[in-house]
Amino acid sequence: AAMSRKGVKFLVESLTRSSKHFNKSEVECLVNLFDTLVAKASSHFAGAGFDRTVFQDTLHSAFGMTDEAMLDRVFSTFDRNNSGSITVEEWVEGLGVLLRGTLEEKMKYCFAIYDLNGDGYISREEMFRMLKNSLLVQSADEEPDEGVKDLVEIALKKMDYDHDGKLSFTDFEKAVRDENLLLEAFGPCLPDIK
Repeated sequence: AAMSRKGVKFLVESLTRSSKHFNKSEVECLVNLFDTLVAKASSHFAGAGFDRTVFQDTLHSAFGMTDEAMLDRVFSTFDRNNSGSITVEEWVEGLGVLLRGTLEEKMKYCFAIYDLNGDGYISREEMFRMLKNSLLVQSADEEPDEGVKDLVEIALKKMDYDHDGKLSFTDFEKAVRDENLLLEAFGPCLPDIK
């Protein structure tokens, strides 16, 4: 169901006011892209948003993000109301952080991606799962899990400032502020700078 021209204009103005990262013409483009994606989805969400598959295809084609587990986590952070679809507000807000977010916003975003169970900590097990997914398989005679376990221990040694065996947001934030490259320590979840 296509929105009226007046409805689109109102939506664009509303989203432009709430967006910290996009100007009016950029919001218009994002709303048009959203409409195209909703039409492509042609699912039971039509009109309200588009589903996981369309979202993942879009991030894959636009940003070259290929890791399915990571794309699944990105979907979950965009889908703030857990409806199973991305609304236009979630789309504009999520892309704002993904493409132009401040370091603070990106730290919160990456932490949420890596905190698989949403308990406010990145545990050894979560680090292991994320790193195992993002590493290339080594030669057949090497035990791949051992290398991943070593990486987890190195990450904890570098980032776990309160030495409790897991990363709180405070630990993560301090580590990233000391060394920005640690932002994506447990797998690529931001688009390439290009």
